[in-house]
Amino acid sequence: MNIPLDATASAAATRRGALAALVAGAVAMGISPIFVRLADVGPFTSAFWRVSLALPLLYAWTRLADGPVAPGERLSRATVLSGLAFAGDLFFWHLAIVHTSVANATFFATTAPIWVVLFGWLLFRQRATGGVLAGLGLCLAGGAALLAQTFELKPAGAAGDAFGIATGVFFGLYFLAVQAARKTASAARLTFEATLISAAILFVVALVAERSMLPHTIRGAAALMAMAWISHCGGQGLLSIALGRLPAAFPPSSSFSRRSPRPGSAILSWASR
Repeated sequence: MNIPLDATASAAATRRGALAALVAGAVAMGISPIFVRLADVGPFTSAFWRVSLALPLLYAWTRLADGPVAPGERLSRATVLSGLAFAGDLFFWHLAIVHTSVANATFFATTAPIWVVLFGWLLFRQRATGGVLAGLGLCLAGGAALLAQTFELKPAGAAGDAFGIATGVFFGLYFLAVQAARKTASAARLTFEATLISAAILFVVALVAERSMLPHTIRGAAALMAMAWISHCGGQGLLSIALGRLPAAFPPSSSFSRRSPRPGSAILSWASR
């Protein structure tokens, strides 16, 4: 059976658009460590403001894309898991940024594609293709090359390094949860609902663990706003769009999207010194 040329061209255009969204989202997320360090609040508070300040924009996006939510409509299990996993990702990522070097936090956080492949096999019996494994190896090699000059292991930074690894685990789980949730939910609705769950969790964590919830300077407030609108609304929103359009076994979706945000932050950090 021959596939019409128009359908083939449309599918190719859709895939190119999804890949462009993936790259743009990765860049937007990649600058978040700079905002974390500029914000004059603790790591948990900055994580809370990152998601909470994004909620108004995400709600507007949801209303424009999907209209009002039907009364009594419940969150899907995959959406709840997405929110929980992202809260864990931000919890450990912001801790890693302030307890070890950006280079170390970046490298260990970029182990996420390893966990995507591992959990995909353990939980869903999805065997990794040769293309996925090749892409994974290439990304790991590329990340190591980017960070080789600044990466270093020190006893004082061991806790921060461990937080970086935990970030990778939760980001991998978030990836799988989002991919599952996008089967029944739009990118706008999923991003908003998952963010709402993450915000509730991180609010409790910040309230218990840190003394001050408000930034003390205009620069700190601006950094939090930029992190919410650029890194979260832009980064997570574009990621949700891409994961709903790329095939599950598409190598860049399981490797590149998990790696490019963190190395990008290391480059920006080096450039700003």
